[in-house]
Parts: sequence; structure tokens; C-alpha cells
Amino acid sequence: MPRYGGMGPRGFLTDDEKQNAPKMTKELIFRILKYLLPYWFQLSIVFAIIILSSVLGLLPSLITARIIDDAILGKDLKLLIQLVILAIITLAVSNIVGVLESYINSWVSQRIVFDMKNQMFSHLQTMPHSFFTSEKQGDIITRMNSDISGVATVISGILTNIISNVCTVITTIVALFRIDVKLSLIGILVIPLLVLPTKSAGKNRWQLLSQSREKDDELNDVVNESLSVSGSLLIKLFTQEEAINKKFESINKEVIDLSVKESRAGSWFRVIMGIFTNLGPLLIYLAGGYLIIRLNDTAISVGTITATVNMINRLYRPVESLLNVSVDLTRSMALFTRIFTYLDMDPEVKNAKIVLKPSFAKKTDISYENVEFYYSKDVPLIKDLSFFVPSGKMYAIVGPSGSGKSTVVNLLPRLYDVKGGAVRINGEDVRNIDLKYLRSNIGMVTQEAYMFNGTIRENLLFAKADASQEELENACRIANIHDFILSQPDGYDTQVGNRGLKLSGGEKQRLSIARVILKDPRILILDEATSALDSISESSIQKALDVLMKGRTSIVIAHRLSTILQADKILVISDGRIVEEGGHEELIAMNGVYKQLYETQFRKVIEMENAKEQ
Repeated sequence: MPRYGGMGPRGFLTDDEKQNAPKMTKELIFRILKYLLPYWFQLSIVFAIIILSSVLGLLPSLITARIIDDAILGKDLKLLIQLVILAIITLAVSNIVGVLESYINSWVSQRIVFDMKNQMFSHLQTMPHSFFTSEKQGDIITRMNSDISGVATVISGILTNIISNVCTVITTIVALFRIDVKLSLIGILVIPLLVLPTKSAGKNRWQLLSQSREKDDELNDVVNESLSVSGSLLIKLFTQEEAINKKFESINKEVIDLSVKESRAGSWFRVIMGIFTNLGPLLIYLAGGYLIIRLNDTAISVGTITATVNMINRLYRPVESLLNVSVDLTRSMALFTRIFTYLDMDPEVKNAKIVLKPSFAKKTDISYENVEFYYSKDVPLIKDLSFFVPSGKMYAIVGPSGSGKSTVVNLLPRLYDVKGGAVRINGEDVRNIDLKYLRSNIGMVTQEAYMFNGTIRENLLFAKADASQEELENACRIANIHDFILSQPDGYDTQVGNRGLKLSGGEKQRLSIARVILKDPRILILDEATSALDSISESSIQKALDVLMKGRTSIVIAHRLSTILQADKILVISDGRIVEEGGHEELIAMNGVYKQLYETQFRKVIEMENAKEQ
């Protein structure tokens, strides 16, 4: 008899899934098939094996009928032994074929996942900086891992299951009617009695399961927030332990109550299904017995009845699965749609059809000409901004928070592209310069120095993969970090931890400077590179920066007066425009934005540093 394994969430769509169900268009289907096309030969073998497996699956029932009628009732021991051996061989071949189909199917599905992940990762590398600042990192990782990995289930599970179920249903129905039409009709009419309760009871369980999951999520939120470092501290400081405990107990009780309801519903469902799964075969036995006993139907035998019951049982699972195929396909299409949404995103920042690689060896003049930029047209961030930085000079950019300073410098290496005007190097629009070549000639040191989870050596070699040990050490000496590295037990092979958490802010910053030194760029951008450091770390890093900036065209965003005073010119940005420019004394005399910044920001920093020194 078929055993009911439980109706999971796959049988029903949530309200959200129904509302956002993708349209199954011809274009979408063809696009999915393109990923299968390179593996058409292997898939053909899989489909051929599925058909063979469906046919082989009929043989045990047919052999059983002969065992009962011809061997046992006919008292033919030799035939009985032959049929048993044949049944064993059939089962062995069927299982071997199943293993082969599973292996090829798994290989194909994993190769497609491999191709899609490579394509997605490569495509995401071309996304502009704005993509990573606006998209949630969790969403990106979900698309990259969970969604694409789910494709394997679609191919190895849903696609092959549909074909397998269709083949099983067709071959079984054909075999049934060849055995006996009357019994087959009775058996097939019973199938709705098996399926309808599954739908009705399964829907109720799915609703309870959905509610239970929602409460589980709510409970997890309470746990994550309350037991985190910051959350537990806040609870203690505001003496909210009792209130949080009551909240947790209340939600936890709802979770338990829903689990009990789901379990109770499942128990009754198993009772109902146990009755109906046995009712079908019993009706066939009843009808078959009546035909033999009362009507003396010689065309029907005990073996025929047994084979018919086995065949009907074989129909139940495939029919139920095919009734849910629309749900499976909807979820599959939604999965592919989520993946294609990312793959269809325009890189925005990309090479022109014809690109240039101008020499930056002799000079690197930088000019911003009537530059405009915005994330939203309604909210312009940079408006008609123009300035010129002569080759080899260092210009400082200052301005109130949110004035667009970082955006201005991000336009130079094309982390974003201008919406109007142009950014030029030696008179050449950066959009016409090969993107890789452009960025290879620009070094950037930001306020937050990012380190990959690896060794100091690996993080340094990110700038120059073939750098020698001598080059590494020389760069680290200039960055004033070499002695610290040697003081570590593993030296340059010291692990820095996730995001460099094993290092202090100053150590990470000096390593990031050493990394830029290894890169040896012609243009340097410093985006508040020392703003988050103490005065001792800043002094050490400033010395490294002085060496790094020597002979290079540099643009520095800073709020420390010591850095600003070294600039050849200071540019003051406010509301996306250059409102003042000149030297420190000159700008103070203007009694404008710069002086206000000096009074509110720079002077406070100077006073704090003087207080520390005293």
C-alpha cells in the first residue's frame, strides 16, 4: 500500500507567491532552456533512462501475477524459482538504472549551477559602486548562493520528476487496461478519493505551518536582539529584563500552540489517508472477488487482482505530484526570474566601444568640467562643478557633511559615472579610457581600510600579485608597518581575521597604504584616510602618506587641519558646488563656509590634540 509521507509546503502557494507569480512567457522558457542546451546529450540519456525505468517498474507487478496464478496455484516449483529469480534481476536492473539516472542528473544540474554562478559572479563584478551601496548584502548572497543552488533542485527534481511521473502514469494506465478493463476502471475511479483529502487536509496543515514559521521568525528576532552584545546591554541599562522575558514567553507559547495544532491536524490526516489508501485496494479485491465468485469470470484471476492493486498503488504518487505541478513550476519560474533580474541589470559603468590607454608617465592633470551627478533626478547631488588639479599637486577638498565630497572623488576612477559634464585626465574624458587601465593608475586610501580574511601577505599581494618579498618589505617600511609585522609570530603570514578584526584601525590603515604603495599609481585619492585614528596613529600614517603623495597628483578629503595645510590648494564644497578655493589664510579671510568649518570642526580637533599632548 502507498504510505503517505506528509503534505509539505510545496503543495500550496502563499498569498505573496500568488501575487508575485511570474508570467510563464515563451521568452522566459527559451532563456532557461539555453542553460540546458550544452548538456542536451546527457539530458537525453536521463530521459531515456526515465522511460526505461517506468517500463521496468511494471515488471514486478506482472511477474507477481504469474507467480500467483501460474507458479503457486499451478503448483509449478521450477517456474516459481525462475519467476523469483527474474523478479530479483528486474529489481536489481531497475535500481542500477535508477542510480545511473540519479548520477547523470546530478552531474548535469550541478554543471548548470556551476555555469550560472560563474556568470552571476562575473556579472556582479561589473556592477557600479551604487549597486553595492543600495542593495542589501544578504539579498546579493541569497541570489548568488541559495537561488542559483535551487536551480539544481529544479532540474534534478522538478523537471525530471514531471517527466518521470508522466511516463509512470502513461505506462501504468496502458498496463492496467491490458490486464483487465473492469478492474482498472474501478481502481482509477478510486484515485480522486485518495487525492482530494490530501488537498483539503494538506492546505489546512500548510496554513498552520505558515503561521508557525511567522511566529518562529518573530521569536528569533527577539532572541537575536535581546542576546546580542548591544541588545543585552540596553536591556540591563533600562532594567527591562522582566518585560523582555514576558514578551519571549508570550511568543514562545504561540509557537508551541501552533506546533501542537499542526501535529494534531497531521494525526487526523494520517488516519484519513490510512483509511482511503486501503479503501481503493479493498474495493478492487471486492469487485474482483465478486466477478470470480458470483459471475464466474474466468478472465480474472487472483494474480490479476493482485497485479491491478499494485498498479493502482503505483499511480497514486505520480498523480498527486502532477496535480501540484503548477505550484512547482510557479516557484521554479520565480527562482529563475529572481536570478535573471540581477543578470539583466545594466552595468552602467563600462568601457566605450573604442577605448584609449593614454600615457600617464609624464603628467596627470585632472579637470572636472561642469560636472553634474545625482542618484535621483529630483535630488541633484553635484551641480555644475568645475576645478583643475595640475600634475604633481595635492588639492584638499573640505565641506560640510553630506556636501558630496566622496562622490566627487569617486567619479575619477568611475565608481560612478557623471550625469553631465566630464571628468578628464590630461584632457581625455575618463569614460573614453580603458576602465581597467584607468583604475590601475589610480590609488585610493579610504577612511575604512578593508582587509580580506587571510594573511597580511595575501592582502598586500592583492595590489601586485607578483610582488617579491623585498617589494613587500619596502612598501611596509614606507608605510611604517614593517616593524609591527616582524613582531608578529608568523610575520607576513599572520592572519588578519574577518575584515581585519585582529588588527587595530591604525595597523589596517598602514597596511592599506602599503598596498597602494605596491600598486604605484600615478594619481592618489585620500578619502578622510586619518579621520578615525588617534593622534599617534595619525602621525605615523601621515608620514607614510607624505612619502606616498610625493610626485603624484593627489586629491585629499580631510577634516584635520594638519592635512589641509599641506595642500597646494583647498577646495570648499557646499551643496554640490565649489563655493570657495584658495589657501588657508586666504579662505579664513573670506569669512565664508571655510571659516565656519574651521570654527566648528578644525579648531575643535586642534584643541583636543593639544589637550592630549598636555
